[in-house]
Amino acid sequence: MKVKTLASKLQEMVEVVKEKDPAIRSSIEVILYPSFWAVINHRIAHSLYQKKRFFLARLISQISRGLTGIEIHPGAQIGKRFFIDHGMGVVIGETAEIGDNVMLYHGVTLGGTGKDKIKRHPTVGDNVLIGAETIVLGPVTIGSNTKIGAGSVVLEDIPANVTAVGSPTKIVRKDGVRIKPTDPSEFTKKKKQAV
Repeated sequence: MKVKTLASKLQEMVEVVKEKDPAIRSSIEVILYPSFWAVINHRIAHSLYQKKRFFLARLISQISRGLTGIEIHPGAQIGKRFFIDHGMGVVIGETAEIGDNVMLYHGVTLGGTGKDKIKRHPTVGDNVLIGAETIVLGPVTIGSNTKIGAGSVVLEDIPANVTAVGSPTKIVRKDGVRIKPTDPSEFTKKKKQAV
């Protein structure tokens, strides 16, 4: 039973890489992909972390970092169909929570600010795309079905179903429709006023 489950999970991971990266032409090429190994290693390290085998979890995490250039803390919670394109320089902190079907590009940081003590890292909803070299800091939430443009700096919550870009981040699309660039905090104010 467990072997079948493991095989189906590996097959799903192979399919995700092939689906998300058009440069991959065959299943065998996937084994050359750093994010494939980073995610496998994270799944193993996270399982050990949950069993309070912290040293072994960190050892696997650090070896994986050296081999792939992708640093994922074993405490980070990552959903299904997670994909990192290219991958070099990605950093995901211990209390980060990532939903299903999330895609990150190289150089993305889901980090802390040093100010928070318990929940220190971002929460990312389902079906989110975060562009290259984007920095998301602190216990902020990025809503589901959201896209964050390359090179953005996210320091406050971003609602669902938007596209946000820049530093400071501005929302430029809502539900697929272009809007006047708006601070994310304006969406929070509107939401509170509607309640």
